[in-house]
Amino acid sequence: MRRKNVKFIIGGAIIAIAIIYLVYSGIQKTALYYLTVSEFRNRGDEAYGEVVRVNGKVLDGSIQWNSQEGALYFTIIDQENILPIIHRGVAPDTFKGGAEVVVEGRYAPEDIFEADKIMAKCPSKYEAQKDAG
Repeated sequence: MRRKNVKFIIGGAIIAIAIIYLVYSGIQKTALYYLTVSEFRNRGDEAYGEVVRVNGKVLDGSIQWNSQEGALYFTIIDQENILPIIHRGVAPDTFKGGAEVVVEGRYAPEDIFEADKIMAKCPSKYEAQKDAG
C-alpha cells in the first residue's frame, strides 16, 4: 500500500508542477507592458523584429492617411524622442493629434514602427472639471 501512495504523490506533484509551469509561461507571454518612446529608442538594434508596445503622444499635424496603401502614417513623441508609425487598419475613434496612445507591433529596418494595434487612452472629457474661480 505504501508504494501505491508514493506513486500517487509523485504523480500528483508532477501534474501540479506542470500546471504551475503552464500558467506561469502563459502569464509571461501575455504580460506585455509598454515602453516610452525614449526607452524604445534606447534599445537600439535589439528593437528590430520583436513585438513590443510603445506609449507616446500623437504629434499634432503628423497624421496622414494613404488610401492607395490603406495605411495610416503618424508620429508619436515623448519629451525626448519621436517614433514614426505605420498602421494598416482602422484607428480607434479617440485617435487624433495630441492623443496619448499605445501602439503594439514591430520595428522595421526602414526606421518605422509597424503597428498591428493602436490603443488610444480615454479622452479628458471623463476627467473631473476644475473650478472656474
